[in-house]
Amino acid sequence: MITSKPDLMDAVRARFAHVADCPFEGPRVFFENAGGALTLNSVVETSAKFAAIPDNQGRDNPAAHALVAIINRAKADMAVMFNAPQGQFFVGESGTELLFRLIRTAIVGTPTGKVFSSTVEHPATRSAAAKWSETTGKAHVYIHHDNATGAVDAEAYAKQVTPDAQVVTILHTSPVTGMGMDVAAISKAIRAVAPDAYIIVDGIQHAAHGQLDIASYDIDGYVVSPYKVFSRHGYGVAWVSDRMSALPHEHLIDAPGDPWEFGTRDTGAYATMTDVVDYFEWLGSQFTDTTDRRSRIVAAGKAIHAHEHTLTHAMIHGTGNQKGLIDMPSVTVIGGIDNPRREGLVCLAVKGMDSPDVVTQLRERGIRTHTRKADHYSGNILDPIGLSNAVRVSMCHYNTETEVAQFLQAMREITESAA
Repeated sequence: MITSKPDLMDAVRARFAHVADCPFEGPRVFFENAGGALTLNSVVETSAKFAAIPDNQGRDNPAAHALVAIINRAKADMAVMFNAPQGQFFVGESGTELLFRLIRTAIVGTPTGKVFSSTVEHPATRSAAAKWSETTGKAHVYIHHDNATGAVDAEAYAKQVTPDAQVVTILHTSPVTGMGMDVAAISKAIRAVAPDAYIIVDGIQHAAHGQLDIASYDIDGYVVSPYKVFSRHGYGVAWVSDRMSALPHEHLIDAPGDPWEFGTRDTGAYATMTDVVDYFEWLGSQFTDTTDRRSRIVAAGKAIHAHEHTLTHAMIHGTGNQKGLIDMPSVTVIGGIDNPRREGLVCLAVKGMDSPDVVTQLRERGIRTHTRKADHYSGNILDPIGLSNAVRVSMCHYNTETEVAQFLQAMREITESAA
């Protein structure tokens, strides 16, 4: 755990921009990480550096050659971080855009059959699957998640996936409930029935919490949004398997190598992913003596998971002299109290209060959170449990128990005043 090492939390927080203050509002606790994590200071510096470079890749000059080398290094770095020795990485407009492209490619490029999604998924995958299933005449089947746990498991996929499955989508972690899915187990269940199905995973919410291991998943596509994993807005990152790349997909006529990217890419986008990988490696080096990069990154993921478990446990059960959410009678914690799937996120509702009002009152007390409404983003989670809205409190490994205590103090004041 990060706080078990003296001064490490200070060192971690020093690497992020605006960790304790908003440039517009002043001091605040940032519990809105699921909406976009804090940005590494190194990413800010790298972005500015590359924004000033006028040269492009593919030219006969030292600057162009250097840019290509930086892109190639970033792809190699991501292969280590994601544990993806095969396949390729590329960047696009956003995580959502890349999920649409991968799902479209898989659905359009496969024979008649079925497409499977789960009801827990973000609309990025559900919408793409629905759109291109209808366009190609494929049946689109929904696998229902468990409303009590806010998750879907391998058994649910095993019960519904049929041998004619051509494309299956999986959500790694829910940005509403905060619950993680066992991608490897789900993929194994799918392959047992439909071994040739193309499996595409939305890893956008999961990436910041570490423990990425594509080699163990047996999948064909994995997408992240870098602004949710300590980088910046303006691009997404996708990994595709070699067999996914063999499917017909859009690219310029006669372009060599069947590329996925369109046009000249931002070298700075790739370079900032190197910054992210370097950060994970540095963090992991605080917990292991090995010099192996992958081992360090794995160690970082374990430390992040342990620290965030401590934070969510403290938020629910209390810390110091602050009682937890479980001791506030008007508070309901979505997904259950001690759910082992939870990854740094607590979603809650307060009886008798609209969640936007709770979020406002938290903000007035210096706590940044977010409202989830039963709309096209979150209605698939909230409608079945009878909620029109909820408060999402999302943490990351740079958050502290002191900040959790501040949140609990604010929640006690808010709930008691509403009683």
